[in-house]
Amino acid sequence: MKPILNQSIATAVSADNLAAVERPAATACGLPNATYTDPQFHSFEREQVLGKTWAALAFCADHDRTGTVTPVDFMGLPLLIVCNQQGDLGVFHNVCSHRGMRLVNATKHTNGLLVCPYHAWTYDLTGNLKATPHIDGVGNHQMAGFCREKHGLKAVRSHCWMGILFINLSGEAAEFNEHIAPLAARYAPYLGGDGERLLAQSQSDTGLSFEAQCNWKLAVENYCEAYHLPWIHPSLNSYSPLERHYHVIISADFAGQGSDTFNPILAGDTPLPTLPCWPKEQLKIAEYPTFYPNLLLGFQVNHFYGVIIHPLANDRIREEVRFFYVGDGASAEQHLRNRQSNLKAWRKVFSEDIDAIEGMQQGRKSPGFQGGVFSPTMDALTHHFHQWVARKYQQADQRMPAQPY
Repeated sequence: MKPILNQSIATAVSADNLAAVERPAATACGLPNATYTDPQFHSFEREQVLGKTWAALAFCADHDRTGTVTPVDFMGLPLLIVCNQQGDLGVFHNVCSHRGMRLVNATKHTNGLLVCPYHAWTYDLTGNLKATPHIDGVGNHQMAGFCREKHGLKAVRSHCWMGILFINLSGEAAEFNEHIAPLAARYAPYLGGDGERLLAQSQSDTGLSFEAQCNWKLAVENYCEAYHLPWIHPSLNSYSPLERHYHVIISADFAGQGSDTFNPILAGDTPLPTLPCWPKEQLKIAEYPTFYPNLLLGFQVNHFYGVIIHPLANDRIREEVRFFYVGDGASAEQHLRNRQSNLKAWRKVFSEDIDAIEGMQQGRKSPGFQGGVFSPTMDALTHHFHQWVARKYQQADQRMPAQPY
């Protein structure tokens, strides 16, 4: 018999626990407390949940300066975002192939080469190993039998979509365009063929950043539902009331809420440009799907936003928010007041959620709570996400030791 993946994880999340999540919402139970509070689940989920699919890593416009390299941490894993000489973004493991030295410690502009600070092994920005100083003794920079082509930087599978950089750590996920197909089909009538090209990240009042003391899953759960609006967001509920929200289940990997009360008129004297293909009879439609596991999206006729949830620990996250506008809406001075007004409104909404998600994290420490229950009407999307996580757990090879990437 093969060994169990991890005895404490297998004990904390039994087959019965996962089966209880999979039941219909009216009788289902949520994920066990340990999946939020036990530090062991942080690395387990990196490898078996987020790492097995396409996860959001960064916003492309933050890293698109040619020749720039940026070290990033993904759930404790040191990675490197590279903008090569052709302006293409790539992601590598931030480690020298020689002795495992961390290659880059801070964002920097390069001349097209990366030099390890330990023994000066040198790579180009496509990951190729170009130089191995003194590898065969002083003055001998090449060694018989050593093939540089086999010892370049280790690439991480990556893809850019809607200005967001995604990674698939395991390399096992479907091709990105295949994975995204249901979500892309949902919004094709709104974005049109040029929507992604027309949208640009705001060049002023660019975004928001929040930290919260909670597990990443709680931030997703909170975003999935509008049930909490009257109590957590009373101001938002006054112009986008709970009863005007609806559920959007796109596929197993994408679900969220929508509203039919969006008002595209903000504070500026000049209205923001709008997406030309957005149906004229649906200008007040706004939808907020979650791209499981860690990306929250907002589609409106005059702007788009993405929220990347960065799991920093089992009980700590950072949320990075960026706003995208149509054409010169992203940069023109005449639209500055609109961008500022929009940023202010969303800052209020996102910051109001922090107490709620931190409160749920504290509650997960109590033996008086063991997964909770769901309202089939109001919590259908939260249950949908719980089922997604449960299935990732079920798909993990529970008979083999977890292997880091």
